[in-house]
Amino acid sequence: MSSNIILHKRDKIAKGTIQLTGSKSECNRALVIEALSDGRVQVKNLSDAADTVTLAAILQGKQSKSLAAGLDKFEIENSTSEINIGPAGTAMRFLTAYFTLQDGEVILTGSERMKQRPIGLLADALKKLGANIQYEEKDGYPPIRIKGGFEQLTNTISIKGDISSQYITALLLIAAKLPLGLELHIEGDLTSRPYVEMTLAMLKQAGIQHSWKDKVISIASQEFSETSLPVEPDWSAASYWYAIAALADKAELFLPGLTSYSLQGDSVITEIMANFGITSQFKDGGVYLLKEPKPVVRRIFDMKECPDLAQTVIVVCAALGHEATFTGLETLKIKETDRVKALQNELAKMGVKLIEKGQVYKLDCSEKFIPERLFINTYEDHRMAMA
Repeated sequence: MSSNIILHKRDKIAKGTIQLTGSKSECNRALVIEALSDGRVQVKNLSDAADTVTLAAILQGKQSKSLAAGLDKFEIENSTSEINIGPAGTAMRFLTAYFTLQDGEVILTGSERMKQRPIGLLADALKKLGANIQYEEKDGYPPIRIKGGFEQLTNTISIKGDISSQYITALLLIAAKLPLGLELHIEGDLTSRPYVEMTLAMLKQAGIQHSWKDKVISIASQEFSETSLPVEPDWSAASYWYAIAALADKAELFLPGLTSYSLQGDSVITEIMANFGITSQFKDGGVYLLKEPKPVVRRIFDMKECPDLAQTVIVVCAALGHEATFTGLETLKIKETDRVKALQNELAKMGVKLIEKGQVYKLDCSEKFIPERLFINTYEDHRMAMA
């Protein structure tokens, strides 16, 4: 289903207080930890994001056939059940690992786009541990059939680090429940390292100890502690308010609940947007965003550690006519949509080119123009819509 949303503003002044929902990244990890903890861990400040609502419903043993349509929920039975995750990529990866430990048999499927997003690296790693996973259609892609419960064959596996940090996180989340624990060897460069650090920090809050030496992360078999996991407000959501401030003539925005220390890698938006004249003042239990008119001087942005911010930063540069070079965009092609292609298509509508040269992307604003009305396709990707 598609719909049109018209956005307009009569002036370029941004002022107000914005209440952010809980971090989706933290919530999704916390929900799996809670489900694996046998009631010892409780999550506080859950996000109301659709991905999180879907994950929570499935982990509670229920799933809505269509959250948007509000259809009746149904129980997941012990016999083979098909669970449609929709477009929720994080849920697909985390649940793939989670269901290998659960009794019964499930088929995990999703939207047509989800069926184009690879799951093979994670599934193969789990199969090396002893898990029973089969591909229902195309090798390496959803839908997958998981027969839960397995005899662990080894505690040592390797996985590429430059494809998706969510594969690594999915394995780490279940590690403490494995009889032999887990020794995870990361091959090559590690993309989105802050997300792996977030996972380990949250596991530690829940009583799970680990060691990380060079490219090896080890977690022994152990029990979760009785505790609560408070979830911070979402820095990824905050990034869009930083973008609004950067594009405004004047800005004074307050985002309650955010702190200068955060588990979320996307908190680096404070440093990135400082280049666009946005100062971040942490006080009164949150952060104030203030705009200082200043020329943008930074020309190179490495998004390797924060790929979810890439669309926002690229669009801000394009709107300001600021030519820049971007690296670290490799994972964007396997997200909810091919985000590189989507950006190229939509930026072209205002004369801006995102030119790909190997792993380097140059933003060319030399022919930029702002049409009177601009129709943007979002590709059913929330970050495309927000950026």
